[in-house]
Amino acid sequence: MEVKGKKISVIGAARSGVGAAKLVKRLGGIPFVSDFSPKEKIYDALNQLEIENINFEFGGHSDRVYESSLMIVSPGVPNDSIVLQNARAKGIKLISEIEIAYHYCKGKIIAITGTNGKTTTTSLCGHVFNSCGYKTHLAGNIGVAFSEIVLDVKEGEFVSLEVSSFQLDLIENFKPAVAMILNITPDHLNRYENSLDKYAASKQRIYINQDEKDFLILNKDSQAVMQYLVGHKSKSYLFSLSEKQNNGCYSSDGEVIFMNDGKENFRCLRSDIQIRGEHNLANAMSVICAAKVFNLDNNGIIKALQTFESVEHRLELVREINGVKYINDSKATNVDSVWYALKSFDEPILLILGGQDKGNDYGQIKELVIKKVKKIYAIGSSAEKVFNFFHNDVKVELEKSLEDAVKNSSREATDGDVVLLSPACASFDMFNNYEHRGKVFKEAVNKL
Repeated sequence: MEVKGKKISVIGAARSGVGAAKLVKRLGGIPFVSDFSPKEKIYDALNQLEIENINFEFGGHSDRVYESSLMIVSPGVPNDSIVLQNARAKGIKLISEIEIAYHYCKGKIIAITGTNGKTTTTSLCGHVFNSCGYKTHLAGNIGVAFSEIVLDVKEGEFVSLEVSSFQLDLIENFKPAVAMILNITPDHLNRYENSLDKYAASKQRIYINQDEKDFLILNKDSQAVMQYLVGHKSKSYLFSLSEKQNNGCYSSDGEVIFMNDGKENFRCLRSDIQIRGEHNLANAMSVICAAKVFNLDNNGIIKALQTFESVEHRLELVREINGVKYINDSKATNVDSVWYALKSFDEPILLILGGQDKGNDYGQIKELVIKKVKKIYAIGSSAEKVFNFFHNDVKVELEKSLEDAVKNSSREATDGDVVLLSPACASFDMFNNYEHRGKVFKEAVNKL
């Protein structure tokens, strides 16, 4: 994809948009960044663009965005937005940031998607490969745009890349050496006309360009992953928490086993995997599959599994005070994530729940809440919905702030309890993002 000397519009000044603009500039192109948000909301991004001497506009999209033949679209920009509709009508090619970065990547890409677990799996994959002596870059939705680091990736190196459905919607030639689909459950359906079929089809695009030399790693236990699987040329490996796999990874009698063409190729103890929860066991098995298709050393893999710690904002132990564990799971922005979080603890739970609702069906976790939760501290714009749904089955207290929820839960928690922030909601009603929410939680805990 030649960009030298060409005008290229970048829609959206979030992390990936800024990264894409920088990449275009370094490749000799002429980027122009346009964001609908007011200046004060994207100040940091605009500061970076000014330093790079990249032209930009904010507060709306002018006709200047249509002066290019190529438009790079940030994942936060809705597919049906007016600016994209107009661009299509004018014949302007639309691509995602991962598509342009792919064309300049000299290393092998391990692309990881799924509704939940992407960040933990991407981090674990990078940790395992780096620990085994294979230089691996972390990029994507994990916090560093692919386009920011792609020119630093050398031949023979790897990229562990977290990929969202929004990014996959606008790929054309993107072709990872390894594609992983961890799971598919309802989320972001507002972007897909409330259709699980369309959301799942977007996830499946991760492997559409793969050939016989590539690998596809799938969660056998996820009904939607297997149900929506379409024809592919790559060799597939499956992972399962219970069902033996002839090509893939499974768990049995406290051990984790990888098989290749019916022959055992790897074995470790379940206890070697330090991150807690069955969902993280599944995530670890997907990484073991990726490691073994590249023949990484078994002892190196086990050592890496033993030394990997939880990712920030994902079931992160913040502190233990008087026998009470405070867990930051701010990344749990949907009900499915909270289900996994609740399953991860045997201890009594004081649950901080709520935020910007995404059409949540709390019925999915009702049984677990009744069984495991001593009390719910409801926060954010969905607090009343949380109260109305749960108050007949468990104690629910409405809180004015996250800080109040931490203070009040700490007063009622006793030795052996877990105070768990696992909101099941987006954060934008009270915070900038889920990282900001997690940071506020940790600050409140550390003030106790």
